[in-house]
Amino acid sequence: MYFPHPFARLCAAFLGAASLFATLSTAGAQDFAIPKTDLFTAGENGFGLYRIPGMVVTQKGSVLVYCEARSDARSDWGEIEVHLRRSTDGGNTWEASRQIAHFGERLPGNPHKLNGGEKEQTVNNPVAIVDRETNAIHFLYCINYARCFYMKSDDDGLTFSTPIEITQAFEAFRGKCAWKVLATGPGHGLQLKNGRLAVPIWLAYGKTGDHSPSMSGTIYSDDHGRTWHAGEIALPSTAEWKNPNEAALVELADGRVMLNARTNSAANRRLITISPDGATHWSAPQFDFALLDPKCMGSLIRVPSSEPRGRLLFCHPHNLKYDANGQEIPGAQAGRKNLSIQISEDDGQTWGLPKTVEESASAYSDLAILPDGTTLCFYERKQSLTIARLSSLWMNSRAQPTPSKRPENSPR
Repeated sequence: MYFPHPFARLCAAFLGAASLFATLSTAGAQDFAIPKTDLFTAGENGFGLYRIPGMVVTQKGSVLVYCEARSDARSDWGEIEVHLRRSTDGGNTWEASRQIAHFGERLPGNPHKLNGGEKEQTVNNPVAIVDRETNAIHFLYCINYARCFYMKSDDDGLTFSTPIEITQAFEAFRGKCAWKVLATGPGHGLQLKNGRLAVPIWLAYGKTGDHSPSMSGTIYSDDHGRTWHAGEIALPSTAEWKNPNEAALVELADGRVMLNARTNSAANRRLITISPDGATHWSAPQFDFALLDPKCMGSLIRVPSSEPRGRLLFCHPHNLKYDANGQEIPGAQAGRKNLSIQISEDDGQTWGLPKTVEESASAYSDLAILPDGTTLCFYERKQSLTIARLSSLWMNSRAQPTPSKRPENSPR
């Protein structure tokens, strides 16, 4: 339409800008293109599949991504290595993949494989923590879900120290859990404001090698990784809270620490507990009914510049299984797809609607934030481990709060 008068043209321009602003304000996150790069692809370097992504951004701004390189494709057991890739330009270019663990004595042993298990070494569940005080990158991993090792890098992830076994730290849990399987993470650990390093762990106490029944807690270090100690059991397995495992940690604005776990519970929601120090005096567990749980690992992170109110990001496949009447099936294993991010502006009291990162098959993920504020999401999709760059425009679009409390008609 043509507006001959200057004032009319000015009004039209104003209306056009207002219309554009309204469109951007109500647009879904899917309307913004998300740059994605595949970093590990099934079949590369002789590995059947790469799984269990983890990621941190170092004090120098380098991005470290790490994962399990699995010879036997999808099995959690078998010949597995831990591989890492590194970027020094914000994820635009990447160094080649390289094995970083385990380089000590081989410790084979697969209890689920009667023939040949004695030849396989399962290196699993890598977890990194960036130390703000020393600039070190602390790194933990497990072998055969039975032993835990620690190493660190003092050169921004270029090299790592000789691994030291820290399995003894888990022995203190035996008073409440006669564990036969141990695991760290997966994903990343946490450094608290007071310098404490905390790592989420889970323990299984069924048959040898089985991953259930399980319970969750943390191990911690108050001397920059030199010694490690067991915290208290944060999430026991009960009839209501079935098999908590693969938890994520985040520090809240007031210094308390939230543990957010996957379970096999009928509620189909994430299980939450809070501690004053990340190790002890955990609160009574509660389901967060704003966060779906299709029985999959999820990632949780705090936005560094979110003081004094806590901006949290949660990433997870936002999907459940329903019956023919459209009702949730309690405790059902849902398909892992629709990887989404939800944002909380109040330390997890409420959560915004999910923003889809990947609609198709997508599962485990980890989050990190670059110095310029860009959010990185490193996740499993189909046959690859992929990194997505999420701009501030994408992150801030359409965030409407939804309650975390259990609705009247929700299953317990």
